[in-house]
Amino acid sequence: ALALDHLTDPQNFGTLLRSAEAFGVPAAIIPKDRSVEVTPAVVSSSSGAVEHLQIAQVTNLSRALGEAKTAGYWVVGLDRSDSAIPLSSISSVAPFILVVGAEGKGMSPSISRQCDFVAAIEQRGAVDSLNAAVAGSIALYHLTSDSLES
Repeated sequence: ALALDHLTDPQNFGTLLRSAEAFGVPAAIIPKDRSVEVTPAVVSSSSGAVEHLQIAQVTNLSRALGEAKTAGYWVVGLDRSDSAIPLSSISSVAPFILVVGAEGKGMSPSISRQCDFVAAIEQRGAVDSLNAAVAGSIALYHLTSDSLES
C-alpha cells in the first residue's frame, strides 16, 4: 500500500496513484485533514488509475500505520535525513506500506516513528532532492521489483 502524509499537490497525488497501480500496489491511505482528496485533477493526473485502487481516508494516519504493523505490514518511509538508510539496502519486505511525506516538509515526526525503515534514495547528480511523486514512484518500483520479476 501507499500512505501519503499530508501531501497537498493533486499532480503529485495522481502521479503516485498511477505509479502504484502500475506496480501492482492495491491501495492508498490518506489523512482526512490537511491532505489532497480525490478530485477531477487527481483523476486526470492518475490517467484513471484511481479507479483501480482502494483509497482509504483515515482520521489518524499514525494510528492506521500502527494497526497495519500489528497486522504484519512493514512500514517504509521516505526521508532525506542523515539517519535514513539507502533505499537499495531494503529488499523483500512484504507486505509493505510506503509512506511519502508532504511536499517540502517530508514526514511528520509521529509518522516517522511508526516506520520500520526510514530510507533515502541515493542520488549522484547536483540536484539534492526529488519531488514527492518522483521519489515515491522510484521507491514503489524498488519495493515491488521482486514481485514484478515473478
